[in-house]
Amino acid sequence: MAPPDRNAVTIDTAVLELMASKICHDLISPIGAVNNGVEFLEDMGADAGEEVTGLIAYSAQQASAKLQAYRMAYGAGGADDTIKPEDVHKSIQAMVGADKKIRQEWDPYGDLGYEDRPQAFAKMLICALLLGMECLPKGGSLHVGPGTKSGQTAITARGADANIRGQTAKALSLEMHRDVLEPKYIHPYITGLLSRTYGYQISINTGENESVVITLNAPA
Repeated sequence: MAPPDRNAVTIDTAVLELMASKICHDLISPIGAVNNGVEFLEDMGADAGEEVTGLIAYSAQQASAKLQAYRMAYGAGGADDTIKPEDVHKSIQAMVGADKKIRQEWDPYGDLGYEDRPQAFAKMLICALLLGMECLPKGGSLHVGPGTKSGQTAITARGADANIRGQTAKALSLEMHRDVLEPKYIHPYITGLLSRTYGYQISINTGENESVVITLNAPA
């Protein structure tokens, strides 16, 4: 199989604008909380209490964690072969560890469905995990392990009311026209573009026992 042509997939201005909107939307809340906390500290001084400083620390950590995850998922550095599954696990844990709404229940050093780690696997894995998190409106758990075929990795999001939101599957498969894209579908759409760029096949389906399964097939 010929290596993927990285010039074959293009992203137009509308997609870039939606991607920027999503990132800004996800960051505005924690950054706004930091700003509000700082203003409160300036007004109250030593009387502000530990609750305010705790809120600032938590919000700053959340903003930093999201930036790191998005950098790995969307930035060119995420395809670096030096980035390993344990780096992905650490990045996701930084996002979910504080509120404990979502748990990671997988071993980044264990069998993930491949013999030799394929190119850009960490990038595709974190994209799949972020997609799985979107399928857990009430929280739950994330599992990663080998799929049913050689070279296949299964990412399972399990929890109460786990579901595939709206037209996520259509966006992931790039069957959604760019003219009707919305910010809530931009991550699966970008994930679909990245999977095509690096030669992966990715799909999302409803599983058993309130779960959603994202299947990642590595390039041949």
